[in-house]
Amino acid sequence: MHETPLITTLVAGFVLAFLFGTIANRFKLPPLVGYLIAGILVGPYTPGYVADQSLALELAEIGVILLMFGVGLHFSLKDLLSVRFIAVPGAIVQIALATALGWGFGQMMGWSHGGSLVFGLALSVASTVVLLKALQERRIVDTEKGKIAVGWLIVEDLAMVMALVLIPAVAGVTAGEQAHADPIVLQLSHVLGFDLGLSGMIAMTLLKVAGFIGFMLIFGRKLIPWILHHIAHTGSRELFRLGVLAIALGVAFGAAKLFGVSLALGAFFAGMILSESPLSHRAAQESLPLRDAFAVLFFVSVGMLFDPVSILRDPLPVVTAVAIIVLGKSIGAFLIVIFFRKSAGTALTISASLAQIGEFSFILAELGVGLGLMPKEGRDLILAGAIISIILNPLVFWLCDRARPWLEARLTRDEATTATSESGAAAEADEPPVQVPTTLTGHTIVVGHGRVGSIVTKAVRNAGTPLLVIEDSEKRVETLKQEGAEVIVGNAVSTDILALTNLGGATTIVIAIPDAFEAGQVTEQARSANPSICIIARAHSDDEIEHLKKFGADVVIMGEREIARGMVEFLKQQTSVAHAGVET
Repeated sequence: MHETPLITTLVAGFVLAFLFGTIANRFKLPPLVGYLIAGILVGPYTPGYVADQSLALELAEIGVILLMFGVGLHFSLKDLLSVRFIAVPGAIVQIALATALGWGFGQMMGWSHGGSLVFGLALSVASTVVLLKALQERRIVDTEKGKIAVGWLIVEDLAMVMALVLIPAVAGVTAGEQAHADPIVLQLSHVLGFDLGLSGMIAMTLLKVAGFIGFMLIFGRKLIPWILHHIAHTGSRELFRLGVLAIALGVAFGAAKLFGVSLALGAFFAGMILSESPLSHRAAQESLPLRDAFAVLFFVSVGMLFDPVSILRDPLPVVTAVAIIVLGKSIGAFLIVIFFRKSAGTALTISASLAQIGEFSFILAELGVGLGLMPKEGRDLILAGAIISIILNPLVFWLCDRARPWLEARLTRDEATTATSESGAAAEADEPPVQVPTTLTGHTIVVGHGRVGSIVTKAVRNAGTPLLVIEDSEKRVETLKQEGAEVIVGNAVSTDILALTNLGGATTIVIAIPDAFEAGQVTEQARSANPSICIIARAHSDDEIEHLKKFGADVVIMGEREIARGMVEFLKQQTSVAHAGVET
């Protein structure tokens, strides 16, 4: 059989990533920890099979483009502006603090100023994947503290995007070489007859970035949505999916070739422009599988660069790097949030959310090594710090939850001696209320209040049956409360959430969520808690029907089948009317 390095690399990457991602998920860790470990196992620093690194890095580049496209798609200027007075200055100060700590550590290690700066920047930015997952698990994304954390993250991402643009330009000058300098700038220097220097290099780089942004705002803002709308009108889902991918990769490549900016910046702006389109949600959904697949390859390729022996060979630098990430960043963020007179609970949540590093850190590490600014040792420390900090993140949240009552009592008491008691109460106003178990009996539980669930809840209320809804969308929860419905806020998959619904006293549970895997978990728990409860669920295929019935569902309704029945009934009515007309 002929050599197939691309296929071998893809198979090894995906299979091992799946195995170790599943193991990580089993231990309540983000799957990306498993992806990184998979990369380490197929890398050159561990025995056994070694994947093709050059191919892995090219695949990773596509992963970076799609990751940044996803970041742009989910960029929300509205969310950022709602918390701008704390998120913008807070993130900037926290980035400066963490970068200074990383820079100081790099200087102690004997690295260059540029390498130390890149190292500090890599330690200053949290992982988007890990932060959002942590907030979603705790159901606080839509709370004030969640919005502050997301806004803070957006500012960090924007700062790193600018860093990716400026670092190559600065590297070309500070290194005293022309290897990394921009060809356009070199040509201009030759024409003018003198070296533009660092300031000129940065100015020209920013000018090109401004030109690209201007082009995207003037032409891209109209062209990209127009292309997507045109494709959507063809009715071809395949073409729509392909169009989204072509826009992401095409804009990124065009930005790099025509404007000399990074692929990452081009992809980010493509996503950000597309996010303004009414079709952005569909674009995000259609591109998600491919983005996830290449994101996996990105993390695997990053793991391949890591030498695990470096931790054992010299553990003190690793411990120091982890301390900067977990302690330095967290303490800095906590003090910044407290300075803005937010509650201890909010400050602890922000601190715990930021106590890890991820995607941008890996991109910066590879850029720093590729430009010759930072030694490979620095990249190993960043990778080790990322893996360890992500693993420790659930523990950090647990410790913050434990410390919150003591800190809240202490801070409230201190405030009372210097200010009115109202200020302390106001500081706590953003804390979500504790949910109490329902007192309903003989009630119907509806899981999910989307398009299907909302129709079911209306019918249950019209019938006069006691109703309890489980919903995790803040907007839908507010609507339900305004209508006077009793709501449990959260994901029904959680045992703690279901424990609040008095399953033992309920007569029926309608599982209206579209995800068959989650529905299966809810069905299993409901049947275990109340063997006599009537369980009604929804499905999209015969396999899903079988899956849900296996877990104990009494009735499973497949949407497509009900649509077909409705059409058949309509045809029967039309036929009977036509026959009646002929007879008369």
